[in-house]
Amino acid sequence: MRLVMVPWREAWQGALYGPSGFYRRAEGPAGHFTTAAHGPLGAVLATALGTLADREAATHVVDVGCGRGELLTHLHAARPDLRLTGVDVVDRPGGLPDAVAWLRSPGGPALPPGLRDLDDVLVVALEWLDVVPCTVAEVVAPGRLAVVLVDPSSGRESHGGPPSPDELEWCVRHWPLDGLAPGARVEVGTTRDAAWADLGSRVRRGALLAVDYGHTRGARPAAGTLTAYRAGTTVRPVPDGTCDLTAHVAVDALEHDVLATQRESLRDLGVDPGIPPAAHARTDPAAYLAALATASAAAALTDPAGLGGFRWVLRRVHRS
Repeated sequence: MRLVMVPWREAWQGALYGPSGFYRRAEGPAGHFTTAAHGPLGAVLATALGTLADREAATHVVDVGCGRGELLTHLHAARPDLRLTGVDVVDRPGGLPDAVAWLRSPGGPALPPGLRDLDDVLVVALEWLDVVPCTVAEVVAPGRLAVVLVDPSSGRESHGGPPSPDELEWCVRHWPLDGLAPGARVEVGTTRDAAWADLGSRVRRGALLAVDYGHTRGARPAAGTLTAYRAGTTVRPVPDGTCDLTAHVAVDALEHDVLATQRESLRDLGVDPGIPPAAHARTDPAAYLAALATASAAAALTDPAGLGGFRWVLRRVHRS
């Protein structure tokens, strides 16, 4: 069988966002993995985001890469006063509240032309940047990188030429090669930085929030983080459209005003994982069970070994 070797960035884009891409599948992302937007976790997160919207004087919340609108549905229930807009690669899903607006996106780093001139807005990108495809490069000699090529049908890899000058400059600033042995990998963040900047250019007044797997300079993963998920299981990354493909984000390279963990951010927004007093179980059993479920979701969202370790990147925009 003849192999077709292309850069990971190109294969990744097609696998997720091509005509038969993973994110266009009927079952949607929720058919393969759970995020903080889903189920009881999403209800708690929505309440916290409503509080953040108030702090940032936002009356409009835009959810970029919103799947099938799960978080927006929770937001509508918690805060019907907020204007809500979803952005994703599929047509408007059935069952979404009528009050929620919808924009179809081309996918990956590309945003729809209708997303522009946003005022008094909180733009939320929950696990969006980690699925913006980026160049994967490997150290082939001390201080020298080669772009990693992949066969989309088998996942077999080989080395190509060097990254572009812009990508190499990004590495100098954000992912230095000093001390990296041959075989170490770099996930070059230029596409993520550009996507974040483009998203910011659509805002005239408001705030942007990226919530994602991430790392900072001094703690970059030498082996890289590219991985895949299918039906709730981690699988070998093969860009054939049958699995999600994701790599952690160099969050400190993104323009930001605040960089914190999810645990820190949610605690600051009033998310409390404390268990309600047991006495309430006798006086109001239904309310006690509801509070217990909320506390359980809050604990999961703030667990430092799990979702609580996600990074929150907040950028404020005020253009005249």
